[in-house]
Amino acid sequence: MSETSDSQSQDKPAPRDDEAAQEQERAQVWERLLAEVASLPALPGVYRYFDARGEVLYVGKARDLKKRVSSYFHKNHGGSRIGYMVSRITRMETTVVRSEAEALLLENNLIKTLNPRYNILFRDDKSYPYLKLSTQTFPRMSYYRGAVDRKHRYFGPYPNAWAVKETIQLMQKVFLIRTCEDAVFKNRSRPCLLYQIKRCSGPCVDFISQEDYAAGVAQAERFLLGEPEVVLQDLQDRMMAHADRLEYEKAAEIRNQIKSLSAVLHQQSVETVMDKDVDVLAVKVQGGRACVNLAMVRGGRHLGDRAHFPVHVQDHVLSPDDEDDTPSASTDAMPADELVQATEIRVLEAFLAQHYIGGAMPSMLILSHPVDPALIEALGEQGGRKITVVLQPREQRRAWLDMAIKGAELSLARLLSEEGSQQSRTRALVEALNLDLDFEGREAGLSSDAADSMATDAGASTTDGKTASESTAVPREEEVAEADGGAAVQTPRDPLASLRIECFDISHTAGEATQASCVVYEQHKMQPSQYRRYNIADITPGDDYAAMKQVLERRYSAAGLKAARLPDLVLIDGGKGQVAMARDVFQALGLPLSIIVGVEKGEGRKVGLEELVFADGRPKLQLSPSSAALMLVAQIRDEAHRFAITGMRAKRASVRTGGSRLEDIAGVGPKRRAKLLQRFGGVRGVASASVEELASVEGISRELAEEIYRALR
Repeated sequence: MSETSDSQSQDKPAPRDDEAAQEQERAQVWERLLAEVASLPALPGVYRYFDARGEVLYVGKARDLKKRVSSYFHKNHGGSRIGYMVSRITRMETTVVRSEAEALLLENNLIKTLNPRYNILFRDDKSYPYLKLSTQTFPRMSYYRGAVDRKHRYFGPYPNAWAVKETIQLMQKVFLIRTCEDAVFKNRSRPCLLYQIKRCSGPCVDFISQEDYAAGVAQAERFLLGEPEVVLQDLQDRMMAHADRLEYEKAAEIRNQIKSLSAVLHQQSVETVMDKDVDVLAVKVQGGRACVNLAMVRGGRHLGDRAHFPVHVQDHVLSPDDEDDTPSASTDAMPADELVQATEIRVLEAFLAQHYIGGAMPSMLILSHPVDPALIEALGEQGGRKITVVLQPREQRRAWLDMAIKGAELSLARLLSEEGSQQSRTRALVEALNLDLDFEGREAGLSSDAADSMATDAGASTTDGKTASESTAVPREEEVAEADGGAAVQTPRDPLASLRIECFDISHTAGEATQASCVVYEQHKMQPSQYRRYNIADITPGDDYAAMKQVLERRYSAAGLKAARLPDLVLIDGGKGQVAMARDVFQALGLPLSIIVGVEKGEGRKVGLEELVFADGRPKLQLSPSSAALMLVAQIRDEAHRFAITGMRAKRASVRTGGSRLEDIAGVGPKRRAKLLQRFGGVRGVASASVEELASVEGISRELAEEIYRALR
């Protein structure tokens, strides 16, 4: 025994030796960083910090790189989050620029592309929509989302799709501008229903001259640019001219246009003013969360607002990284209201930079908080126009700002309430199922292959092979939650935030196009970016048990677990049969049976009467229909069902229409393929279309149209 112990001690260094080696390595890294800081120039620039895994921790700008970066390494940050970030820095990069404005632009371009962990980040994958007027003989008016060009006229951006569609309906009613697709417009032999209900002037069948149609388009453009009074006066002049020439029918048509336009202007919930394009921004910080509410005024009309929720705000609430070169200045002496206001200013500045750099920007901003003038100047230089900032608005502008502030408060309160409710559901499920959230203990009970896969994928390994629980140098990945739209910032000691649930469902139509779905619940919310679909093959059509066996084997084999750690709970949409199949798979893989739970439909398949079936022999559990735990289970199960059905339908449609022919063409993704199939009614219609007709589809360039034409011939 003593020889074995000696042999093991020689093969594996003592823990103290490992700690000493880590300290020595850290000291060498720190010495190298200090030498790099000492050589930095006293010039404007941008700096980036990286950790041992090469991930970006923070991106910042500075008027004086040497002074700014030195403040991170020559001050005691204590146990703050900035201090924790500094302790993880192993490498830094700097870029010298000519001015602070250039530093600002570069900083925010890097923030958008690198997504640093300790920067305030606004994540909004949806671009703002526009109203588009094409440049044709008879221009078409349409809803548009994407990059704008100079070929057509674009009005906006609008805060949401509803605002665009409402404006299009107004343009149809007042100015009778067409909205039909070009392929439909070219092939009409008689007017459509829109002409019959007086929402179009019928240019497709020459019911209106090109000159009269162009006049209507010009009036619509003036209205969209914020000149409704000019449009009304022009209509009145035309009406009187027709009346003088005894053309009473045409005069009556224009009279109806004036009546419709006047009614619309009168019905505006917010009266129009001289301001044409204005953005109103209000920010609110509470409970470690923040909301920036953006209200848009276009053409003098208030079109609505949209709330934005950033992530990583808590880092800046605890230790605001002020531009006075004191990134970790103590905030103990700062009153709470001043600290909140400083944080709100920082959040608003981050939004202005990330939202407007590289995007459309109006000439006037109404803000709830003062921001750095250098930021506004840089945005103006980037947009090629002078930006006017109003901080103490009056009259109608004051009403707009008050509405934006109230909207920010309500949106933030709703977010905090929803997050609290979702956390209570998570807690209720953990208590109802008596889940063991001791990840280390559960991992120890797995087979060696599964445990290794879990440790690797969870991102909990350090350079010396320790898990996150064994080393204080690297935290668990769940310390800060990052999700689309601004997920809650969690504390490192919240085990509920780390609870991971995966749910599976099988979908097919009489055995055709069988697909399995896997959805993920983590950080108290669904995680769509981690959803997966699995095409099921080599089984008897309609055999749901075989399909479930196949997807579980693929998901939880050693190779499958490299993409995601083993969840704490696996939900199966099914009863005893499906659970028995899952039990066989887990036994073969050496995984714990206690995490398998089947969701069996209750009597009459009524919602709220579901029963939970366990793979480890525990009796069935029926929760109260009003149970928060059952609500969470139903939410996850329903999401898995929805995800499976949509995937199955898409696959079935592809098989039936021959969509794979389009899939093989480079540059034709799901969205473009759907637009092509919708426009031409199927692959046969696409194949018979000319290059010009293909190029008329939104998103299809001339070059791509030629490629599609050649590929389908």
